[in-house]
Amino acid sequence: MGRRLSLLGCLVTPSLLALAVAAPATAASGFAGTDYVAMGDSYTSGVGAPGQSVLCLRSPNGYPGQWASRNKPRSFTDLSCAGAKTGDVRTYQVPFLSSGADLITITIGGNDAGFAPVVLGCQVASDAACADTVADARAEITAVLPGRLDATYAAIRARAPRAKVVVLGYPRLFDTSSASCGIAGMSLAKRRTLNQGADDLNDVIEARARAAGFTFSDVRDEFAGHGICAPGPYLNGLTAIPPQNSFHPNRSGYRYGYLPAMAGAL
Repeated sequence: MGRRLSLLGCLVTPSLLALAVAAPATAASGFAGTDYVAMGDSYTSGVGAPGQSVLCLRSPNGYPGQWASRNKPRSFTDLSCAGAKTGDVRTYQVPFLSSGADLITITIGGNDAGFAPVVLGCQVASDAACADTVADARAEITAVLPGRLDATYAAIRARAPRAKVVVLGYPRLFDTSSASCGIAGMSLAKRRTLNQGADDLNDVIEARARAAGFTFSDVRDEFAGHGICAPGPYLNGLTAIPPQNSFHPNRSGYRYGYLPAMAGAL
């Protein structure tokens, strides 16, 4: 999910971020007159699910593509891009946002919080070192992220003043019901520490989304019991092929996690 995630192959260039894929849909539902735009990072673009494109690693099996396929909006434009931070949304996505958009969904903020290096660092670090790394990230989330989110949400509202904007949060990555997480799995202490960081991130995103007048949809309930290490996980663990899928939702995560969270917000 992180721009700095060179190890996971999620680096994208600004020119790629600026490109969008728009697909008209046949009117056949209560959203037949809706112009829908998906924005944000890899949790919107669908990294972790099958069918990822070279451009921004977008997949039709991410939650926006699944929602559009089921609800047949008048138009569906996907501006999301793997690796995006708040500044990338403002610079490379907002300019391509139609002023007539009716519905916008977005996940953003995880890369600003250093998601990729934090999780990867914890994968190989001691419990104590992982706790220190997450503590630094949590301090950054509290001190810096609110202002970045405010600027991003304001830019979206200015560009599409009449749109309903749904801001979706991030899941807790790990199941902590068992002390064991397999041979290569993280310790229970690390998993709990990283989940606490996710909670802090969601708290900040929710507060700033509501302050902007947007709808916040918390996905943690949908993913509960289905984290990494659970019997039926909705997320990929550390993945060798393709590496960018690591710590992202799988197809089930988008279908049974993000898609219901989006639908519930509507």
